[in-house]
Amino acid sequence: MLIELLLALCLLGAGVVFFLPDRFAPKASLGISLAPLAVSLYMYAVYDGTGNALIDGSGSIAFESMAEWIAVGPYALNWHVGLDGVSMPLVLLSTVLVPLAILASWTPIDDRESQFYGLVLFMEAALIGVFAALDFFVWFVFWEGVLIPMYFLIGVWGGPRRKYAAIKFFVYTNVASLVMFIGFFGLVFGLGDSITTLDMPAIAGALRAGELAALGPIGPELLAVLAFFAMFVGFGVKVPIVPFHTWLPDAHVEAPTPISVLLAGVLLKMGTYALLRFNFTMLPGVAQDYAVVIAAVAVISVIYGAMLALAQQDLKRIVAYSSVSSMGYVILGLVAYTTYGFGGATFQMVAHGLISGLMFACVGVIYNVTHTRMVGDMSGLADRMPITTGAFVAGAFGYAGLPLMAGFAAEFFIFVGAFQSTVIPNDGMAIMTGVAMFGIVIVAGYLLWAMQRTLFGPFSYDGDYEIREAARHDVVPLLTLIVLIVALGTFPNDIFFDMIQDAINPVIDMGGVVLDYGGGA
Repeated sequence: MLIELLLALCLLGAGVVFFLPDRFAPKASLGISLAPLAVSLYMYAVYDGTGNALIDGSGSIAFESMAEWIAVGPYALNWHVGLDGVSMPLVLLSTVLVPLAILASWTPIDDRESQFYGLVLFMEAALIGVFAALDFFVWFVFWEGVLIPMYFLIGVWGGPRRKYAAIKFFVYTNVASLVMFIGFFGLVFGLGDSITTLDMPAIAGALRAGELAALGPIGPELLAVLAFFAMFVGFGVKVPIVPFHTWLPDAHVEAPTPISVLLAGVLLKMGTYALLRFNFTMLPGVAQDYAVVIAAVAVISVIYGAMLALAQQDLKRIVAYSSVSSMGYVILGLVAYTTYGFGGATFQMVAHGLISGLMFACVGVIYNVTHTRMVGDMSGLADRMPITTGAFVAGAFGYAGLPLMAGFAAEFFIFVGAFQSTVIPNDGMAIMTGVAMFGIVIVAGYLLWAMQRTLFGPFSYDGDYEIREAARHDVVPLLTLIVLIVALGTFPNDIFFDMIQDAINPVIDMGGVVLDYGGGA
């Protein structure tokens, strides 16, 4: 019942904070957010999962609980939650980033604070639910539940174009959910009488067993392909992959910076997590058959995202577009279909969550002090903001893959897995990986350019505010994230990678078993 306890703490805390007087909300929300963090750390310490949550018989799921709920037509909808080595790190990432984002909100948020912090805690519950749910209906409720607080957090507390950005975010992600929903239920209806539940492990098992049948005039093989790409597009918008990325820069630029921390740190991981769970676990044959297309999308996202970042003047847009590039590496690791590729992709979700969180937090601190994010409006801040400068440099090096940092470990795992991959004949994956690696060079280029222009060189500032170091409550998130990034990069196996491998190895082991669909009734 520990997952239920996590959800209850977040939801009850959100309700309490929402109705508190504004002056009590910041500290109350921080105190409440530390409770889920403590519970998740305890869960990590006692975690004993050994298999993949969607593959029956591969091992055990940690903290699993199931209860009958309701029936809709022939389908039973049950409360089913549990964690494996893929979802446990992401739950921990969520509970770590939320209190840090709350701390980072103390300076910029000074209006309707109770509602702001209440929505943040509500969103934390939805995020934990997405990573823990094992029944599709429960998962979909949490998936959509994330959209509501994010819409208001951007639309109410955002920048001058906040309404446009919030509506664009909501339309993109809501339409994507509909496309995904159609694709998934195409599979469910195609499974026919072999499935009487929306339990995700049961559906994954039936698909892997080749029980998918024709749906009307659509044969099982075509149905599997159509469903795969419907879900790929639906989840790809959330990642986001090129060309569905255009909502992301607007959302980041207009959102309050602490919300950008959560958006890049956790929300984008919902898309890659869902791709892993649904596309690459339930339909491994289609994923491998169309590996060329998926790998091409990944490489384009890496290079195009990096090039767009290179062309920006706004620090927030630079970090936002770099997220598009980094998420391309995750897709590349997944499509490689190797132990290191899958493991590296999952590890990159956590590593990028911490590094992008650090970068957005730094941009937020700089904006709080200078009231500008434009690179050309400031230079030489290092002497007056040494701690923030050090944090920005650490984040930039993390993005660039400096050894002993989380980004290096994640990308190293992905590249090893991609070069080992044989899903594309004639060394096609190795060639695409080589091209994608140029993204690191571009990343290093634009981050060094931004650092040199804003932090170093002679001091120059086109504004009326006193340039000083950040407040202590702004510095704490920066230092905490640096420690976590270095720890994850120095001891990747001890902290997460071994745990992740236990969960993804069953997917790899069974990936080659079922390459064809159909044959069902």
